[in-house]
Amino acid sequence: MASVTYDHVVKKFGDFTALHDLCLDIKDKEFLVLVGPSGCGKSTALRCLAGLEEITGGEVRIGDRVVNDVPPKDRDIAMVFQSYALYPHMTVYDNMAFGLKLRKTPKEEVNERVKEAARILGIEPLLARKPRELSGGQRQRVALGRAIVRNPQVFLLDEPLSNLDAKLRVQTRSEISKLHHNLQTTFIYVTHDQVEAMTMADRIAVMNKGLLQQLDTPHNLYDHPDNMFVAGFIGSPSTNFFPAHLRNEGDDIVVETGAFRVKLPAAVRETYKSYVDKEVIFGIRPEDVHAVDYIPAGISSALVDAKVDVTELMGNEIFLYLLIGGNQFVARVDPRAKYSIGDEVQVALNMDNCHIFDPAANPDNPVAIR
Repeated sequence: MASVTYDHVVKKFGDFTALHDLCLDIKDKEFLVLVGPSGCGKSTALRCLAGLEEITGGEVRIGDRVVNDVPPKDRDIAMVFQSYALYPHMTVYDNMAFGLKLRKTPKEEVNERVKEAARILGIEPLLARKPRELSGGQRQRVALGRAIVRNPQVFLLDEPLSNLDAKLRVQTRSEISKLHHNLQTTFIYVTHDQVEAMTMADRIAVMNKGLLQQLDTPHNLYDHPDNMFVAGFIGSPSTNFFPAHLRNEGDDIVVETGAFRVKLPAAVRETYKSYVDKEVIFGIRPEDVHAVDYIPAGISSALVDAKVDVTELMGNEIFLYLLIGGNQFVARVDPRAKYSIGDEVQVALNMDNCHIFDPAANPDNPVAIR
């Protein structure tokens, strides 16, 4: 078991910089998820830790040891890839035991480790089968088992669920979470799926264009995003954004978007006082847009007129795609609400949970005002 540190790590491919000055401390026994869109640098960060890519600058440490020049086989890590990469001519047992045999591990110890890993993963009945006789989920568990038997200091998982169907992804991600709990080893998990990140991680590192955007717990990332990119990436459907100005109206501060005007709660007036008459970005999550007949008790609600463009019944909720002015935005409303395409409706915004960003601080990625 060990902590992992990226200390001002830079990775360049020719003139292209894949990682910009990455600083990241991962605690011993932590489950950390690197998440972001394709090309953000998350897999490159993992490969630099594994030794599969040589870093351009900075230091990578596992525990107290700098591993920049340590060969991958000597870093005491185990990696699970998106591709299962199982040997088709070998049994499950032999696939799991292969790495140990290469290391000249005693036969009895190999047998003990493989059977223990198979027990943890629930694949004991499959040890005599070949990969072609297994389902996708079973193959992924064999790939995990091959990593477990090595008893590494750090597990690296690079989008291991991407090849599974939706139902199997849900099942397997819960198995990986239980596996982390049982093994009590450091896990670093790469995914582009923010639902996987939110449900599995102790902490999440959100990346974009090779830059670390925010490192925090799932709860804090969701409730307190540092910038507009994080607010838009975390949560599904994505946060709704509206260009706006803040205006004084008597003792109140009002958000004026051109399409609608809503009043900020009294409790946050002081936070936004210095931004009155300035351009801002107003953000509201779909789950904070409610049908007027089903407004939760105790919230600071503001009513907005809109037109229903599309409805999607999800069973336990309805996604409404609404038009207001020239903007489309999404609401997740109570399934008892009855709406049809073309309806002129009112919806209630939960202003206690709104987010306001300052484009002047960073035009490319407006920063949250707090």
